[in-house]
Amino acid sequence: MDQLRVKEILKKIKSSKIAVYGDFCVDAYWIMDSRGSEVSIETGLQAESVGSHYYSPGGAANIVANLSALHPAKIEAIAVVGDDIYGRELTAQLKGLHADTSSLVIQKENFNTYTYLKKYRGDIEDPRNDFGVYNVRSEATDKQILANIREALTECDVMIFNQQVPGSLRNRFFIDEANKIFKAYDDKIIIVDSRHYNDQFKNIYRKTNDIEIAALCGESVNPSESIPYSDIKKYGTLEFSRTGKPVIVTCGSRGVLVFDEEGIHEIPGIQLTSKLDTVGAGDTGISAVALCLAAGLSPSESAAFGNYASAVTVQKLFTTGTANAEEILEISRDPNFVYQADLAENIRGASYLPDTEIELCDLTAMNQLGDIKHAVFDHDGTISTLRQGWEEIMEPVMIKAILGNKYNSVDQAGYNEVVKQVKEYINKTTGIQTIFQMEGLVKMVDEFGYVPKHEILDKFEYKRIYNEALMEMVNKRLRKLKAGELDVFDFMLKGAFKFLTELKKRGVTMYLASGTDVEDVINEASLLGYADMFDGGIYGAMRDVTKFSKKMIMEKIIRENKLKGNELAVFGDGPVEIRACRRFDGIATGITSNEIRRYGMDVEKRSRLVKAGAHFLISDFSQYQKLTNLLFEEK
Repeated sequence: MDQLRVKEILKKIKSSKIAVYGDFCVDAYWIMDSRGSEVSIETGLQAESVGSHYYSPGGAANIVANLSALHPAKIEAIAVVGDDIYGRELTAQLKGLHADTSSLVIQKENFNTYTYLKKYRGDIEDPRNDFGVYNVRSEATDKQILANIREALTECDVMIFNQQVPGSLRNRFFIDEANKIFKAYDDKIIIVDSRHYNDQFKNIYRKTNDIEIAALCGESVNPSESIPYSDIKKYGTLEFSRTGKPVIVTCGSRGVLVFDEEGIHEIPGIQLTSKLDTVGAGDTGISAVALCLAAGLSPSESAAFGNYASAVTVQKLFTTGTANAEEILEISRDPNFVYQADLAENIRGASYLPDTEIELCDLTAMNQLGDIKHAVFDHDGTISTLRQGWEEIMEPVMIKAILGNKYNSVDQAGYNEVVKQVKEYINKTTGIQTIFQMEGLVKMVDEFGYVPKHEILDKFEYKRIYNEALMEMVNKRLRKLKAGELDVFDFMLKGAFKFLTELKKRGVTMYLASGTDVEDVINEASLLGYADMFDGGIYGAMRDVTKFSKKMIMEKIIRENKLKGNELAVFGDGPVEIRACRRFDGIATGITSNEIRRYGMDVEKRSRLVKAGAHFLISDFSQYQKLTNLLFEEK
């Protein structure tokens, strides 16, 4: 789904009318002040101080918030609230979201508005305080809610039926009567998302996660387990065959699977480089799906739109956030999709070209080979190993930048968290321009808060510090090269030069494109003796970041040479160039190079490159002749 289609959908959904039934909750956030308060005169106990507090819609109410962010024609809220301060706060917030609250039922006895009080001390959350755990809905309340559901189905296009709180549907009568209503309105779209009663509703669209769909099919799965896609497809197919209604299964970062009369639809996850908070992402997804279904879109296209919306929300920290039109448009502009997440994490599932070490990750490319006319190569880790170890240079630079003067005094837990996040960030951003990595570093320094805001450097200064440390290592190696102590093949991936020669013989125009500064790329390629092979040009990072990216280079090559996608091949050890290649339907070969040995596999690279969409994987170019035969369909 491209950005143009997203724009069209955003217009369509403004006419949608949605009803939401469910466990409407309040999320209460208290940000504690570490300075504390006075000692209570009455009790002698130390009082705590709340620095700030705020409240937001939670549970099904957060679905209303997400619907409201996209401005549909109508939102009807159907729920029960208590006669208490949180119920009044929730009602006021729903009205502020332009929801019709006339179907809210106030139960005055035996019911507290579901509220989840979360106290934060810095980034650390205290044990949560829950209100409404032992609520009991009265028979009169159930009957009124059922009447409101029936009436809403006559007026709205889609109903979301959401259940999240344990024991919130204790009355069997309510479930049986709801099923009778759903049967009577079989022509209406009713999406059920229920954590605890999923198997008890009929005549509905079912939205589950991977664990829930397994449970529906009688499988007992540990919530911490990752269920293989092949199993999820089996479970989803079985559930659809039993109900005849679409089934939507969310699989976290792996994406979404949709099952309907057209078969199985795979919606890939989106790779995000920022810090993530998955709370509320499911609410965002189901609200976006409902709006699209109400506008007449297919279940698979609705799920694809919902996938974008959820990717917006997970980047919002410490709140159950929403996704507005501008944010969804932005994330749809240039998404980094996650391909074959199961294969990426399980090398046992790898398959290889017979009699080779060439891994075949995506067989769709096999029918597109033989027409390669242009080839783009990444540099560091793909051909050259001069900069091997750059990660080990960047990691301490980032850690020291984030901790600042607290580097030697921060406690072990704080230090470990910084190290963890820095490692994850470097892994996610391998292959992009250094300046963009430093841009991310600026955000991390600010978010961690160890360094006062006025002492935070800009991205250019952080890049200068990193480059100085890196070039000290690189220049030492270059001196050994110039002195004859080492030769060019000591800094080149095994077989790389021979493979470039084979492409040259076949008339392939070659380009070198690196996230390293362009002057350094040209200099290092020249010293290693292959600069003149890249007759298409050598490209690298520039101070004006708008003038270079690997994606821009590929787009320029395709446009100026009027290429079909399969006439472009891309080779690289980073996700950036592989993803860009997939966007243009090129042939993507990932290099899982062990840069220390200059041959053999780096398992972590393999995982990243499979997720990025590599069609083929090689650990080096030692089997260059067999690789050439594959790409050009030669015997």
